[in-house]
Amino acid sequence: MSAPALRTWGRGDRVVVTGGAGFVGSWLCDRLVADGVRVWCVDSLITGSRANVAGLEGDPLFTFVEADVCDGLDVPGPLDLIMHLASPASPLHYLREPLATLQAGSRGTTQALDLAARTGARFLLASTSEVYGDPLVHPQPETYWGNVNPIGPRSVYDEAKRFSEALTAAYRREGLVDTVIARIFNTFGPRMALDDGRVVPAFVTQALSGDPLTVAGDGSQTRSLCFVEDTVEGLLRLAGSEGSGPVNIGSDLETTICELAALVLDLTGSASSLVHVELPEDDPRLRRPDLARAHTLLGWSPRTPVREGLERTVRWIADELGLAAVIPAQPA
Repeated sequence: MSAPALRTWGRGDRVVVTGGAGFVGSWLCDRLVADGVRVWCVDSLITGSRANVAGLEGDPLFTFVEADVCDGLDVPGPLDLIMHLASPASPLHYLREPLATLQAGSRGTTQALDLAARTGARFLLASTSEVYGDPLVHPQPETYWGNVNPIGPRSVYDEAKRFSEALTAAYRREGLVDTVIARIFNTFGPRMALDDGRVVPAFVTQALSGDPLTVAGDGSQTRSLCFVEDTVEGLLRLAGSEGSGPVNIGSDLETTICELAALVLDLTGSASSLVHVELPEDDPRLRRPDLARAHTLLGWSPRTPVREGLERTVRWIADELGLAAVIPAQPA
């Protein structure tokens, strides 16, 4: 697939990544620095980890700023791009930090947009497929308005992101900032917090430890898993486009939770059993992006097969746990 003409980010560019010590944010920082970009990584470390960016420490192109984006941002000199990812993003984290999650989507997004307005930077908002809620339209196109419970336990994340999208669109309509909105679907890979409650690290950790895999509900609900390097490529292409979004960034290959559990057991060689637990309130039954916009605007689609991405993730989690991962040899 040939990509449309897009701006690429490289030597001489100055970029701020809020939430840069988080899972996706740290991979973005790695990629930008590798491409020669001067990067300011801003993170409060509420859910991020300094270890995620340890490999960049000491690089003259990289600056770590421990700060809460809600308190304002002050980066010296002009900026070319602000990538706003700051927010608790996993169920365990945003349920544990509900007010901080709402503040990140409201005050934090305002502060990041104001920095973009002062510096003339392009602004990318990392929104989420959670704005579609438990969707009644499948797959989900960007034109779908969603089915969200505004007062349920998940609403602190869903509504924070929906508000941040409305705020970003308003700044654009007012001519204050050149903005674009990405809606990120289920991303996985190394550096996911092992205790964050998301299905991939939970299943892999349980399988490697010999514990039962906890399957929510009957396991027929679906997710569309995209390896983190592919997500990063999609976000950078979107930032370099002339579009305003929203644009779905994710994989359109749908997998049931039970199918994912079986694949994890196969990759780890684990004899763990499956245990079914209660389905969380408002848990989406179906999740798959319509990628037509991403294909047309960005010439982008994910390249990493789910099995390959999971193999890399299993090896990383095994290393984090101090365990020896058993990845069965694949057929030639």
